[in-house]
Amino acid sequence: MPWAEITREIDEGPAGPHVGAFFDLDRTLVAGFSIFTFLLDGLLGGRIGPAGIAQFLRGALWFQLGQTGFSGFVSETLTLLGGASENDFEALAERVFAERMAADVYPEARALVQAHLRKGHTLAIVSSATRYQAEPLARDLGIPHVLCTRLEVENGRFTGRVMKPTCYGEGKLHAARQLAGERGVDLTQSFFYTDSDEDLPLLEGVGRPRPTNPNTRLAAIARRRGWPTRTFWTRGTPALMDVVRTSLAIGSFFSAVVVGLPIIALDRGTRRWANVAATTWGELGTALAGIEVRVSGEAHLWSHRPAVFIFNHQSAVDVLLLCKLLRRDFVAISKQEVRKNPFFGPLFAAAGTVFIDRFNRSKAIEALRPAIEALESGLSIAIAPEGTRMPTPRLGRFKKGAFHLAMAAGVPIVPLVFRNALDALPKHGFILRPTTIEVVVHPPISTASWQHGDLETHIAEIERLYADTMGV
Repeated sequence: MPWAEITREIDEGPAGPHVGAFFDLDRTLVAGFSIFTFLLDGLLGGRIGPAGIAQFLRGALWFQLGQTGFSGFVSETLTLLGGASENDFEALAERVFAERMAADVYPEARALVQAHLRKGHTLAIVSSATRYQAEPLARDLGIPHVLCTRLEVENGRFTGRVMKPTCYGEGKLHAARQLAGERGVDLTQSFFYTDSDEDLPLLEGVGRPRPTNPNTRLAAIARRRGWPTRTFWTRGTPALMDVVRTSLAIGSFFSAVVVGLPIIALDRGTRRWANVAATTWGELGTALAGIEVRVSGEAHLWSHRPAVFIFNHQSAVDVLLLCKLLRRDFVAISKQEVRKNPFFGPLFAAAGTVFIDRFNRSKAIEALRPAIEALESGLSIAIAPEGTRMPTPRLGRFKKGAFHLAMAAGVPIVPLVFRNALDALPKHGFILRPTTIEVVVHPPISTASWQHGDLETHIAEIERLYADTMGV
């Protein structure tokens, strides 16, 4: 596993719900501060103006200078919500998480959470943030409990006031003790992950304090007390080398294209050129990006061709992975928007990519005819049945197009499961991060006996196969 060293302590430790795993939110589970993510979304969406931003910054300054307590700071900030509908804000929070926060979740933190879940521990987010910031993340990670600062709501609308006690400082210890009493958790056997010295009461209240991305003061305290610390580098501000690697990996695409150009002149066709370009970019691009690909079931990539290769679409890096894995004699199915890209569109079109309009079902079905013809000519197809990239490892619903293709052409389906492509590049991300990506290739699934009336049952079985393989 890519993060085996990070989770070793948990994997080798005690199991059972009596062990608690408490997680701070900001700079522990996600890079940066979630409140800034909401403020940025409000500013870009026009819901919060310069006066609102100034009000927040003024409250933050007074809090940092000790002129107001945490409750006062939250109350000052929350006047921005006075009168707003709670239902509307809940919907907003879900959208902000999917579009902005999900990309900031540390892969290392996901691995820690999954390790604790495997051991049957009692997990909770313990944060001074509100539930609107924490609950979408908790649902995505599978964390059942959220202990946080509560906002007063009357008749479905925010009053702009905070409910006491807040979940800050001693308040976090109080909330954790209360949950421990309700769930039979032994705090002396429990973990707490946080970045801030402000959480010292709960760090001292558990048997396994684990400073994570610690600030300067907490790092100094941890050194004095012998607490093990961890620093995550996979999210937040990228290192210069990550920017360089990304630039080289993108540039290698055009290098791979140029390398194969003489073949077009010699063969008067583009298929062998596309094979050379795909193979070259797959190998060169992953190497320059610092991405190692570990494949289980690699023989299934070649045992039955042509085939419809399906994959869970997590990241823009997926196309690079497909080139490295499939190498030759395949074409991809992509959204129509890619064709309009002035750099990649013409090159993908020359390689035989089939473009479909995701928002026009009748045209999308018609556009699949070239894909069927490609399969009948001996080429394989690569397609994401979810239809779009997911912001988190959780699967989207599989659409029927890929499966209709396989049935129409009489070829098998080969499931490729990308376990952690998000680690390298999340949705809406721009900078590749070096990592090890795990890929599981399942045996080809014959479609010879499939009937259209049973298609939904077959798709559901394959969705379960993906979910089981990914552990989501």
